[in-house]
Amino acid sequence: MQVTIYSTLKWRLQTVELEFTDENTTWFDNRIDTEDIHKITDFDGGLLIQHNCFGCYPILIDGVTRADINYSHRKAKELLASYR
Repeated sequence: MQVTIYSTLKWRLQTVELEFTDENTTWFDNRIDTEDIHKITDFDGGLLIQHNCFGCYPILIDGVTRADINYSHRKAKELLASYR
C-alpha cells in the first residue's frame, strides 16, 4: 500500500510502498491519547513511528530499528522528542 511519511533524513513528506506485518511492525493497541505511539515499523534501514491520531504522518528516523529501542513505545517517544 502507498503511505505518506515524513522523513527526518530528507526533511520532507514522501510517499512510499509499505506493508505493515507482524514481521516488521509492533502495535501498541492499548494507547488512547493522540500523543501516544500507535505502532513502530522497521522500514528501509530506519524506524517508522506512528502516533495514535488520525491524519498524522508516520515519522521515519534513519539508522534505528525496533530492536535498537527494545520494541518500546516509551523509547520511541523519547527518540521522537529528540527530533523536535
